[in-house]
Amino acid sequence: MKTSITFYSSPIHFRSSGARSQRGMALVVALLLLILISLVGLAAMRGTIMQQKMSSNLYDREVAFQSAEAAIRAASAVISTTPTLIWHNCQAGGVTCLPNPFTDSTLPATAIHTVTTGQTAGSYTASTVSASQPQYVVENMGNWINQKTSTGFGDTANSRNYGVQGNSGTNVYYRITARSGDPAVVGDRAVVTLQAVIKQ
Repeated sequence: MKTSITFYSSPIHFRSSGARSQRGMALVVALLLLILISLVGLAAMRGTIMQQKMSSNLYDREVAFQSAEAAIRAASAVISTTPTLIWHNCQAGGVTCLPNPFTDSTLPATAIHTVTTGQTAGSYTASTVSASQPQYVVENMGNWINQKTSTGFGDTANSRNYGVQGNSGTNVYYRITARSGDPAVVGDRAVVTLQAVIKQ
């Protein structure tokens, strides 16, 4: 009697060491890419916030500049009719006038004038975006030659040969120092200080 033996073979799966070591690499790569994208997003957000702050500061400075300029115009309109605005005469002996009177420790509070609101001459109403009403200090710089009426103005080089005598005159000059607001009041807002010398 003949016996037959049948062999059944089952497929054997071999896993390479390379495939075994690559398990979970997709997750690591995805996490690294997620971190990288997050860093790029944070950097872009930081740059945007910085640009917004710069734009806001520039806008605040422009508003303060316009307020200080308005204070100079307001003071110029009332100097001739309100002599009490003038703090002191800088041409007088013993009087020291600093470049910025707001930094002078001897500056009395009564010499700092806040621009009045309204529609009259010498008044100005600051906009709602301004930190406060502007202020100014007026100083008498003394009598100086008026360049428009001094000798030789409007004459030719040979006018003197024909007996032409130019006029000579003086005028009072005032220095107005204006600022957009009191630093103690405006807080961290921009403060702009401007100066102008006017002739009366």
